[in-house]
Amino acid sequence: MNVAVVGTGYVGLVAGACLAEAGNFVTCVDILEDRVNRLKDGATPIYEPGLSRLLGNNRKAGRLRFTTDYGEAVPGARAVFLAVGTPPGADGQASVGHVIRAARSVGEHLSENATVVMKSTVPVGTSELVRKELSEAGARGFQMCANPEFLKQGDAVNDFMYPDRVVCGVDSDVARDTMARLYAPFVRSGRPVLFMDIPSAELAKYAANTMLAARISFMNELSRLCEVTGADIEDVRRAIGTDPRIGPYFLYAGTGFGGSCFPKDVAALVSAGKARGVDLQVADAVLRANTIQCTVLVRKIVRRFATDLTGRRFAVWGLAFKPETDDTRQAPSLKIIRELLDAGATVAVHDPAAMEKAKAELPPRGVDYCDNEYDALDGADGLVMVTEWMQYRQPDWQQVAARMKHGIVFDGRNVFDPRLMRERGFEHYPIGRIQTGPDLIDA
Repeated sequence: MNVAVVGTGYVGLVAGACLAEAGNFVTCVDILEDRVNRLKDGATPIYEPGLSRLLGNNRKAGRLRFTTDYGEAVPGARAVFLAVGTPPGADGQASVGHVIRAARSVGEHLSENATVVMKSTVPVGTSELVRKELSEAGARGFQMCANPEFLKQGDAVNDFMYPDRVVCGVDSDVARDTMARLYAPFVRSGRPVLFMDIPSAELAKYAANTMLAARISFMNELSRLCEVTGADIEDVRRAIGTDPRIGPYFLYAGTGFGGSCFPKDVAALVSAGKARGVDLQVADAVLRANTIQCTVLVRKIVRRFATDLTGRRFAVWGLAFKPETDDTRQAPSLKIIRELLDAGATVAVHDPAAMEKAKAELPPRGVDYCDNEYDALDGADGLVMVTEWMQYRQPDWQQVAARMKHGIVFDGRNVFDPRLMRERGFEHYPIGRIQTGPDLIDA
């Protein structure tokens, strides 16, 4: 099938590469000429395991092309995926300006009976706005589909190739048949393609992300209760996660969630409710709890040392909002670093993939970027463990102790075992677990 994908960001590139891998002829179009030229030259502009190989193989096979010209990509396409950004507006609602502009360009070239697929995460009702824009641009006889993505950064290729489910909001048999054909290679194991109306599909993505974010925020709130009662959040997690009604996923306490999806999507859901007179109190509380949790390590650091951290130096391991991605959007690490700098400290940081993106967001002074995680430890008063990359999980503790000024570890992801840290002679301040070191006093 001939397919066009509008947008070569995270969602568009993964969708385009995976659809090409399934034998379709895919043309990705983007207005960013530099990005398109890089993709033509074989570069992969985002860090995502497995994506570079798919892009290269399908480009060489002639199934995947890149262009800045809608007139080259859209005519003759049986399905046109809209996968452009929807950044949050001032009111928290997702801005659909890029989507509408893309739809206008698509409508000028769209073939009859093509299905326009909304892949971007958009508020309920956006597909109808796109339908109107397409018609005003001259498109006729087209179909609409809302097909939200459920991709986890760091495992997005696997998520697309082997989905838990595929959600398709359609209002015609033609769109249903087109989407069933496109996704047939990916659901041969029996995973469902869930067909529904378009508004339900649009809302499903926000609902899913808010539910997952709620689990994280709830566990983070419990972790604070654990710290004052002597309970262990890891034991609590295991106790409730083995209940089949709850399950084990997204129950890890830490420094809060970040990234391009959870913060934006929960805020958009709250804003959509307010716009329609529905007060979504649970979703709003999820955001407020996360705001508090994102700086829990800073509060521990200040309570261990002092409010004024002038002259103190901290090593920060991990800048991306999660492992296996270079995405630093809404990353707790950046909020932590900014607060440490504001308190007078300096920081030395390391991340396997996100250093360049972090440089673009952090202040130019007070931050040293290190080639490896151990160099960041030199002269550090404490190690701040933020992103649980695999290479950080079992470090050479002798080298850690030798290179730091003080053997103090603020463990924002509960990676290190409290008993072993005590035996190694480290002060250890995890999240919601028994600490090893002086009692922290509120500053």
